[in-house]
Amino acid sequence: MAAFTQTQPLVAQQTVKAEERTGFWVTAREAFWIALDTLRAHKLRTFLTLLGVVISTMTLIVVISVVNGMNLYIADHVANLGANTFILHQWQWAQSDEEWLKARRRNQPIRMEDYDFLKATLPDYKAIGAESGARKDVRYNGHNIEDTSISAVTPSMINIGQAKVGEGRYITESEYEHSAAVCFIGQDLVNEFFPNVDPVGKEVTVSGQPYRIVGVAEKIGSSFGQSQDNFLHIPLTTFAKDFVARPQLAVSIQAWDAGQMMELEDEVRALMRARRHVPYKETDPFGINSPDTIMSAWNQLTGQIFFGAIMVVSVFMVVGGIVIMNIMLASVTERTHEIGIRKSLGARRRDILTQFVVESAVMAAFGGLIGVLIAGGISKLVDWLWWPSDVPSYAVVIGLGLSTMVGLFFGIYPASKASKLDPIEALRTET
Repeated sequence: MAAFTQTQPLVAQQTVKAEERTGFWVTAREAFWIALDTLRAHKLRTFLTLLGVVISTMTLIVVISVVNGMNLYIADHVANLGANTFILHQWQWAQSDEEWLKARRRNQPIRMEDYDFLKATLPDYKAIGAESGARKDVRYNGHNIEDTSISAVTPSMINIGQAKVGEGRYITESEYEHSAAVCFIGQDLVNEFFPNVDPVGKEVTVSGQPYRIVGVAEKIGSSFGQSQDNFLHIPLTTFAKDFVARPQLAVSIQAWDAGQMMELEDEVRALMRARRHVPYKETDPFGINSPDTIMSAWNQLTGQIFFGAIMVVSVFMVVGGIVIMNIMLASVTERTHEIGIRKSLGARRRDILTQFVVESAVMAAFGGLIGVLIAGGISKLVDWLWWPSDVPSYAVVIGLGLSTMVGLFFGIYPASKASKLDPIEALRTET
């Protein structure tokens, strides 16, 4: 009997707590539907109230979408040096203008002998190739294409770079060794010179020098609105014979897998420093450029853009929150009599507080939802007309979550004011 008496208060406490939890969710659900009814009943006021939240959410998601789309685009088109590939160049690409000018004055260009040295001494690489280039006019049968990218390459570049064989073949080792006058062309040259003819075996001229076409590349597409198919590859040795005796090179080194990349970079760095007799404490007189290097520089730039956008969004969010708070204060004044009736019928202070906080949060979340929908449309339009843009799912979650939090935060004061109203005084208020 004593044990039963002791357990009675525990059971009662648990029952009260369960009833309180149930009551809270019932109140929250009722407040949600009341908030929706209020939004429908005062459409113009709702629109003006939520304008700040809509604009801020829309701005945030559009910026995230554009930055995300550009990140994917840069990674796929600009930072794509080839699978598990890095490039040895005269200087580091991703650096400030001041550092670049210093490197340009200090660093010696990468030459053919450097490429031959690495090819002979670098251990355990999957592929190694070299490339140089210039911009020149290409002619065929009276037709001319200006400013074509002429790439002087080693035969191994077909296994490293973006270009892939579509028709014919690529430059061979024999043609490279004998400085043959052959070339491999992109789709822009095919469309201009050979719209209805097989180009393989035909001869084009580059700055007056004839080259026989041995192959055609698959279509690559455009990058930042510029075609990537306006190119012509010739053997690096032929380029040295016909145009530049000692061309400056970019040497591409491909690792077997991503895990070997860092080790191979260190090997190249050690060999080049030893070859150029660089003291231990001095910086590298060359640049090793990997996709991570390019993406790191790009992320620094987009980080600054995103920070500026956050500042703008914060201002709009605060303004929107203040407007929501003012409207909720006005709503408390309008519904003072209703609050008095609810309190006289047994509504607790917490019930009134929950009702107004939920109303404020629902109102702001609705504004966030409108902002998300508008941002989605703008993102699609931007992607179609100008820049790559992609709405990530986390941007939608951030937009809706942030707008809801603004509603909760700025709804606390009006809700607290409503919950503290004296029921007798509230009932005296005229409706």
